[in-house]
This record gives sequence, structure tokens and C-alpha cells, in this order.
Amino acid sequence: MNRLPPPVSPTYTPDKALDDLPGIHWALYEFLHSRMLESEEYCDRMDPNKERLCFATGYGVIQGIKGLMSFEDKDLLNAIHHMKRGITVAAAHRKPPPSLAGRLAGYIVPGLSYSGPEWVAQMTDVEKHAELMYAEGLYYKSLVGIVYSGDWLSFIKEMLNMRTTMSIYRQLGRYLEVADAAYAASHYQDSEESLNVPLEDPSIDRHFRSGVYIGLGLSHLALSLMPSRLLTFVELFGYRGDRMEGLRMLERAGGWTSGDDRDIIPQEDEGLRRPMCDMMLLIFHLVLSAYTFEGIDVNMARRVVEWNLERYPNSVFFLFGAGRLALVRSQPERALEHYARAAQCQSQYRSMHHISWWESAIASFALWDVNASKEWWSRLRAEATWSKATYTYGEAACLASLGEHDAAADLMEKVTGLRQRIAGKSIPIEKFAARKARKYLAQGNQLMLSAMELAYVFSAIAHAPQRIVLEKMIPDVQKALEELGLTEAGSKSTCEGYWDNVCLARFLEGVCWRYVAYPDPDADLDENGSLPVTIDDAGRRAERAFKAVFEHGPKIELDHYLVYYAHFEYGRLLARSGKMDEARTHFDLVLSGKAVEVSSAGRKGKYSLENALHVRTYAALDALKQDRLL
Repeated sequence: MNRLPPPVSPTYTPDKALDDLPGIHWALYEFLHSRMLESEEYCDRMDPNKERLCFATGYGVIQGIKGLMSFEDKDLLNAIHHMKRGITVAAAHRKPPPSLAGRLAGYIVPGLSYSGPEWVAQMTDVEKHAELMYAEGLYYKSLVGIVYSGDWLSFIKEMLNMRTTMSIYRQLGRYLEVADAAYAASHYQDSEESLNVPLEDPSIDRHFRSGVYIGLGLSHLALSLMPSRLLTFVELFGYRGDRMEGLRMLERAGGWTSGDDRDIIPQEDEGLRRPMCDMMLLIFHLVLSAYTFEGIDVNMARRVVEWNLERYPNSVFFLFGAGRLALVRSQPERALEHYARAAQCQSQYRSMHHISWWESAIASFALWDVNASKEWWSRLRAEATWSKATYTYGEAACLASLGEHDAAADLMEKVTGLRQRIAGKSIPIEKFAARKARKYLAQGNQLMLSAMELAYVFSAIAHAPQRIVLEKMIPDVQKALEELGLTEAGSKSTCEGYWDNVCLARFLEGVCWRYVAYPDPDADLDENGSLPVTIDDAGRRAERAFKAVFEHGPKIELDHYLVYYAHFEYGRLLARSGKMDEARTHFDLVLSGKAVEVSSAGRKGKYSLENALHVRTYAALDALKQDRLL
């Protein structure tokens, strides 16, 4: 795309609204090249009064992204203001609803209905795009509103807006289906091509298509990721999430569906929202893969990353994708290189650096470089605003593991007071951090394997190279077990909190040996490397460790979550060993609602990170049915 912006008419009339599409496309191009302020300033200059359809809605989306990245109240409020303005402008460009008589006629004659594809077909091109941008504006405003909302009433209001958005996207999606089906029925297509690339009506422009694809794709994915109890309620309103259909929608925007690189849509022919579809694919395959298995395709993510980095070599977004791809493949050194480039390629949106620092802290955990991870948490604590409690605990946990207990205690005392709430609810990872911080202080400034426990929570152990697990992590766990006086013969201490420490050490021992025996399926292993233990031996060591957690679980005083997570990880170990029925038994136990670690006088209420474990366990059960590796 030309580095110079395209000309934009100084006068504006609604019927010529789509003449601004090249301009907003250029602004997105600048944004993806990490020239955020230039993109923002261009949109503001082209539409100072925020009255032009494309620029008003596009500027609102940019402000929304900015607000979600910074998490600052002023940025979130500014984003909500501009997105509301964009929604108002889009609403003014929509096709007016029919009169009452027209609506009544629509109930009798389907072709006159204003809630189906026939209604969309009657729209002008401007009205179709306005309908799409209206839905987009509501969608992004709802996301920002949910983050900013401080109570359930605000949260429910935004969820109702989401429902309106999904209804519009479904209507636009049905219109595309009908139009494409009619076109395919009247045109010959080679049979081999028809298997790879579905015929599309060329009269419908790519910008509109890509907008419908991202809306439908995200709707399907969001619904498919909902907990089963909430999904049951949502389905009462007629909304169902088909994960694979959602992924296909996102893939169609870029031509990824067939798996043949020759079918990839070139940059000059792509729709406006194609890069956003690609980014959503990367988030699903590389970030949400920590919580689900169905549909995850790391090879697809690799293709998307490589193609986009060729076109946007300095894009902070796709450099993040490259870093995540490396981390998922158990290459944390390469991940750190990509995150460093992402931080260096732009200095305009400081909050982008914070994402790099967060990812670098986790990658450093995967290398078991606790001191480096501490430095990243420290930088986040000093500057970032997303989750001060988590950053503070992250630094404190590293300090405690490094033996700097006085400095750790100073930070631990601050964690609880830094917690935030979204829609009136606590953030699970912050609640976990606060519990651990209180425990550290209550135990006289002691916390067993605090950094490694956090590394597990952030999936860093899962993405650590086998040599790191064997040479660095397992020796640290063994040292902790020796300090506890724990040997094969038993233990020699029963002080307060002792069995919590035993179970944590045994749990982390089991997790480490489990990943030695069976690395993550997407890990890029060193084919020339040889392990000092066999797979069977590593598996047996993991099994012994998990069973020790089950044995001592009833003695746990505070860290009850360990037993549930141990059943989950042991189930994964059994599944990789080919013992599917036994694995299912442990997964079912996690979801049973039974207090598996205590007597009736023990734990009350939820244990730490319970919802996250349930999401992962449901995903593991689905993976068993599909015979996927866990």
C-alpha cells in the first residue's frame, strides 16, 4: 500500500460515505505498521467533527483498542465516548425501519420482513456498511464497557448490547449465504476448486465480507468458550456457538480455509478487516490454547504469522504473535527476541511495551530465569495499570524464591489493596495472588516454591524446553523436598502449613516429570537431544508425585486447589499414556463438585482458580472424545 494517504473529499454526503473506505484502510495499514499516532491523527484530521461513517466508527475502534491496552479510566471513558459517537453516526446511515404497516406485512409475507436476508438485499451499499459498522460499534463498546463497568447492572446492559450485535451479524451472515448460494447455483466451477474455495458473489465487496466474517467468527467462538451452565442460559435465546464454523469464518477473510497457500488472498485484494481476522486467529490458536484443545491448530497460526510479518515486519501485533508461537513451541529464547523487537518497533503507545514485558516475564519463567522474570514484573509494577496486584505479587514471588524475603514482604503487604473488580466481581488471578500474599506474611515471610507455582499458573512449565525442566526446575523441586525433610520413607515435620508445602512441592514435581515424559504436543523438540530418563521412568515419577498429593490432600489447610489440579494433570498424564478411561475418571472427579481433598469440616466455598480449571477440564474431556493429544 502507498505510504502516502489517499485523497479524501473535503465535502461529505451520506450517499458517498463509502468513498472514505480507502482512507480508513490506509489508517489501518499505518496502525498495523506500528505508526499508531499517525493513524489516529489522520482519522482525526480527516473527520474533525466525527460525522463521516468510516472515519467516525474507525476512530472509535482505535480509541477502544487504546483503552483496552492501557486500562486507564480516562482512556476507557474516552473510548466509550468516541464509540458512542461512531454508533450514532452509523445509526443515522442505516436503512430506516419500515412503518408499522410494513412490519405487520413482514409477518405475513417473508419477503417483506426486515429481520432477514431479504431486508439486507434491499439496502444500498452504504446502508449495508452502516448496518455492519453499527454492529461493530456496539460490539467494541460493549467490550470496553464490560471492562469499565463497576457493577452487575452495567455488565448486564453491555451483554444486552452484545445480543443486539449478534442478531445483526446473524442477519448479515444469512444475507451472504443466500447471495453466495444463488451465485454458485448460476455459475460453473471446477469440481476440484469447489472443494477448496467456496464460490462467493463478487458483487459483494471484500470490506463488507471481512466485517461480517469477523463478527460471526467472534460470536461463534465466544459462545463456544462459555461455561456450560451459562451457555445453557444463552441457548434459551436461540444463540448457539459452533467453534469450527467460527474459525472457518475468520479463515475465509484471508483465504486460509483450504490449507493451500495459493488460495491466500493477496494484500491488494483483502478486505478492510482481514488483518483483524488474522489477529483473532492468532489469539485463539496461541493464547486460548492454554484453556482449550478443540480447533487449536498451531501450524495454521504459523502460516498466519509468517504471511503477515512479511507484509508488516514492524507490526507490534504480529511480532507478539511470533513470540507467542515460539513460546507455544517451547522456544522461549526465540520468544524473548520477538518480544524485544515488539517493544523496540514503536514508542507511541507505551502500553504496547507492557504486553511485551508481561510475555517476557512468562518466557523467562519458561527458561527458569527467575531473576530476569523478577525484573519484568518490577517494570510492570512500576508502570502498567492492567493488574497491579498481579505484577506486585509476581515480583514478590520471584524475590521470595531468590531469598530476598524482606523486599518480598514489603510487596506482599501491598497486594491485597491493589486488587480491582470488573462488573463488581474479583479477578481470579488477583484473588489467587492476594491469598498467596497473605499466606506468605502469615507464615513469617515464607512461601514454598512461589515462583514455580506462578510459572505453572501461567503455563510456563508447559512451554519450557525439556532440558530446562530436567536441569533447572526439577533440581529446585528436589531441593524443596529435602528442606521439608521429605524422603521416600515419609516426613519428619508436622508444623502449621507443612502439608500445604508438601502437596505443592509434590504437585510441581509431578507436573515437571509429566512434561519430561510427554512434552506439549506443539513443542518443537531437539531431535538430537537425549534424555537421561526413559518416558516410562519419567511417567512413573510423575504418577508417584500426583498420588502423594492425593494421599496428603486431606491435611491441606489453605491451598485446596492443589488436589483438584493434581487430578486434572494426572488425568492428562493417563491420557497421554493411553489410559483413556482412567483419565476420564479423574476429569469427571474434578467436575463432580465433590470436596475431594477434605472432610465435610474442611474447605468451604470455591478453591483458587476453580473456574479456569473447569474450563480446561471440559476441554480435556472433549479432546478425549476426539482422540486429540492433551
